[in-house]
Amino acid sequence: MNNQRNRYIILYSLLFMSSFVHADGGSSESGLMLPVIIGVAVLLGLWALLTLADNLMQIQAQKVGLDTRKNNYGVFPSITGMFAQKAPDFVDADKFHALKKGADIKLAGDAEHIMLSSKSTRYALQPHLYGQMSPIPKIHFEVGQEVKAGDALFFDKKRPEIQYVSPVSGELVDIVRGDKRAIHQIVILADKEIQYKKFNPPSLSGEREAIVEFMLSSGAWTLLNQRPFDIVPNIDAIPRDVFISTFDSAPLAPDLNFVVEGRGSDFQKGCDILKTLTSGSVYLGLDGNQKGNSIFTETVGVEKHWFAGKHPVGNVGVQIHNVKPIKSGETVWTLSVQDVLTIGKLFNEGIYDASKLIAVTGNEVNQTGYLKTFVGASMDDLLNGQIKGENIRVVAGDVLTGRQVDAGAFLSHNEDQITTLTEGDNYELFGWLLPIKPRPSLSGTFPNFLFPNHKFEANTNTHGEKRAFVVSGQYEEVLPMDIYPQHLMKAIMANDFEKMEGLGIYELSEEDIALCEFACTSKMPLQQILREGLNTMQTQL
Repeated sequence: MNNQRNRYIILYSLLFMSSFVHADGGSSESGLMLPVIIGVAVLLGLWALLTLADNLMQIQAQKVGLDTRKNNYGVFPSITGMFAQKAPDFVDADKFHALKKGADIKLAGDAEHIMLSSKSTRYALQPHLYGQMSPIPKIHFEVGQEVKAGDALFFDKKRPEIQYVSPVSGELVDIVRGDKRAIHQIVILADKEIQYKKFNPPSLSGEREAIVEFMLSSGAWTLLNQRPFDIVPNIDAIPRDVFISTFDSAPLAPDLNFVVEGRGSDFQKGCDILKTLTSGSVYLGLDGNQKGNSIFTETVGVEKHWFAGKHPVGNVGVQIHNVKPIKSGETVWTLSVQDVLTIGKLFNEGIYDASKLIAVTGNEVNQTGYLKTFVGASMDDLLNGQIKGENIRVVAGDVLTGRQVDAGAFLSHNEDQITTLTEGDNYELFGWLLPIKPRPSLSGTFPNFLFPNHKFEANTNTHGEKRAFVVSGQYEEVLPMDIYPQHLMKAIMANDFEKMEGLGIYELSEEDIALCEFACTSKMPLQQILREGLNTMQTQL
């Protein structure tokens, strides 16, 4: 904002100077020189004084707790502030954030608001997909034994108090091991009718320690995600705040307004529980582009903020940054909407219900829609008879952050979407030089801006190869955070701890940098680089 005001002052100075030059066409060049020099000196001095005054006003505003990022505090008005997007009628204008940066990748194959009938019979928990988990956790059951939904299935030897529970009831039929006998999958053949272990939830008015102990024994503690680092928090951790994003802006993401329908009691109870676990507030990030489900807007005991803009506007990390950024030494917790529902139902009914609605999306399935299943469902069972053709890639998650899966794969604990798209194993002669099929791209090479509502049929072709990692400014254009991601990536690659911390690594997760990776001309694996940096920083604490 300061740079913009300074540019206007310089522009006014140039206009003032030009008025001297053209004031008298018959004047000699020597006669004009002195007033021009005096005018420039006066304007530059005025510019220095006003800039100093402007900075001092903003510093003072920050000292008294005013949000200088949203409000126009300073000597000169901000043109962008004067013409900024106005808050819709259904939001609280003081808590409305209109984000300018980002990009929507519109793909064909949105999930229709219908329920599909496929059902899984095999489920698996995958310890290696939990952050910072020991390669060989301790398993409570042996192959052939029966388990109930909610039974403690395994625990991390480094933190034995945190229990990971079975999502379904049935027979434990297999323990799949990888290199060095690391446990990759604990597979359960589910009963036709799920049998639940009964829990006795403590009262909300009780001590925090009792609620924490109950969440540990019931497995609900593993639903909590700590930022920075994206790990299950330690049992003695007290977060500064808890953040929940109630909408997802990723390509073909599930509609959380549809997911939460009819579950208002569970969502409210889940927020009430989270409120007892933090020393601060529970923040709900609401969709400022359209009016959301009343379950979200009418939740009480939370602080609501509305966000409008393009992806990654729905990312909880972006919302945290624009509401209350994470500082060094601070931690916050984040949860998905469906995890909040699981916690709420646990305290309402005394059962660990790991059921989820999974969005089946993409242009390569016979019918898009939603499947009701449980955490760890078999992908083969869910997509049985759904794939239309050959040479199709199946992604668990969205196309920006999801993982490619093969036959025999299972959904992870934090995945609520299946995406299908054509494999990009073909090469195009001359690439963009030919009149080829439209494709999603942030480059000006393709005039996609002429068709803002067009939905593309994408494939996995990267349309290029790795190139030199040069500063291009592409990342900053799509990341609505006051962070320089390209400089941060280079600091990570150089293993410079101080620069990593100073450049804001604690505020980022892979999903926040995924759009930058999509836009990257150099084809750099930014999500992988960021994770390596986060792991490095965690070892330094």
